Amino acid sequence: MSEPFSLSDFEVADRAALRRVPSLSTELEEISEVEYRKLRIEKVVLAGVWISGSWQEATRSLEELARLAETAGSIVLSGVIQRRDVPDTATYIGSGKALELKKIVAETQADTVIFDGELSPGQLRHLEDTVKVKVIDRTWLILDIFAQHAKSRDGKAQVSLAQMQYMLPRLRGWGDALSRQAASGGSVGIGTRGPGETKLETDRRRIRDSMVKLRREIKEMARTRDTQRAVRRKSNTPAVAIAGYTNAGKSSLLNRITGSHVLVEDALFATLDTTVRKAQAPSGREVTISDTVGFVRHLPHQLVDAFRSTLEEVSDADVILHLVDASDTDPRGQYLAVREVLSEIGADNIREILVLNKIDLLSKEQREDLEHEFFGAIFVSAHSGEGFENLWQVIESNLPEPTIEFFGVIPYARGDLLAKIHNEGKLKSLNNLEVGMEVEALVPAELAHQLNLAKV
Repeated sequence: MSEPFSLSDFEVADRAALRRVPSLSTELEEISEVEYRKLRIEKVVLAGVWISGSWQEATRSLEELARLAETAGSIVLSGVIQRRDVPDTATYIGSGKALELKKIVAETQADTVIFDGELSPGQLRHLEDTVKVKVIDRTWLILDIFAQHAKSRDGKAQVSLAQMQYMLPRLRGWGDALSRQAASGGSVGIGTRGPGETKLETDRRRIRDSMVKLRREIKEMARTRDTQRAVRRKSNTPAVAIAGYTNAGKSSLLNRITGSHVLVEDALFATLDTTVRKAQAPSGREVTISDTVGFVRHLPHQLVDAFRSTLEEVSDADVILHLVDASDTDPRGQYLAVREVLSEIGADNIREILVLNKIDLLSKEQREDLEHEFFGAIFVSAHSGEGFENLWQVIESNLPEPTIEFFGVIPYARGDLLAKIHNEGKLKSLNNLEVGMEVEALVPAELAHQLNLAKV
C-alpha cells in the first residue's frame, strides 16, 4: 500500500485524478458455484470513491473490499480510488474516470470490477456499457459470500431472500449488457447468469413467487427458534450473546468459554448460523452463550432484514459480549459498525460488555493505547486464555438477579433443588443441620414456589 496521504496533499486538479492503489493482489483456489447468480473465480479490479475522511481510511476500506473479494474466491489484480465530493449519479466515479477504469481493466485483463459501495441499477448499466466487463458492488459481494458460507436450511433461505430482494430492482441493470457478454465470450461468472430483456417479466414473477415462499419458510423456522428460546427462558437460564465484527474471534471466544468445538477459521463470515451452548459460571450458575453472524461496515440492509429472526438471539439476550479485534488497524471503526447494527435490530439498550480480543498479538504500547481509548473494556485472548477470569467476573456481575428471597430448610433428599439454586439463582449461605440443609438464596419465582413446597 502506498504511503499515507491526507486530504490537504491534493491540489484542486489532483482531486479529480484516479489514484491507483498498488499491492492489492490475491490468489485462491477455485471454489464451487453458489445458488443464485452464481460466482466463480474472477479476475477483478476494485474501485472506490473517497468522499470524506483521510486517505488512510479510504485505502483501509478498499483493503477490506479486497479481503471480501478473496473470500468470494476472486483474484484481485488492482485497486483504484477516485476523489469526489459526492458519487456521480450516472457512473459513480464520473464518465471520464470510468473510461480510465476501462483502460485499467484492459491492461490487467480483468473480467469484473467490484465497487466499494452500493450501485443503483442505472449506475450498473452505465458502468457495464463503459468498461465492457461485469460490474458488481460491495453489497452483492457480501451477499454472495453469505450464500457460499450458509450451511443450515434457515441460513440458506435467509441468504436467498436477501439476494432476491437486492436483485429484483436490478434485473434490468444486469440484463442487456451481460447477456451480450455471455453470448460473445461464453464465460459464466459474476452476474452473467442474468436474464435477457425478453425474459425480464418472467424472471421478475419467478423471483417474487420465490420470495413469498421463502418468507413463509423463514417464518416457520423462526417459530421453531422462538419455541427453543421460550424453553430456555422457562428454565430461568440467563442468555449471553456474542456480537462483533466478522473475524473478531467470536467462535474462538465461545469455544474458550464453553469448552465446545465450533468451527474456527481465519476468514470473513466463517460463521453464519447461530450456535447456542451452555456454560457454567465460576459461581456455579448456568448460562447460555450464543455465537452469532459477524457484522461488517455497511452490512447490507437486505441481510439485516433477512437475518432478523436469527439476530433475535442478540436482541433477546440478557447480556451482549461486544467483541472487537484488538489487533485490527481500525478497532474503533469495528466498534462503531457493530453498534450501528445493534441499534438497527433493537439491541442497543441491552447490557453490553465491551471485550477486546487477540491481545496476544499486541505490543505493550499498543495495549496501553487501547486501554486508554476503550476505558473500562475487558482485554482477553481467546487463543491463550488470558483475561477470562476477569471476563467471567464481569459477566456474572451483569447477569439479571433472581427476584425472590428464600430462607428455609430443605430435606437432604432434595439435592436436586440445591442444584437448581446453583443453576438458576444465587446462593447466599448454606448450613447443614440435622433435619436438612438451611438455605438462604435469591431465586426465580417458580423455583421459590418449589422450595417452599419442599421445605421442612
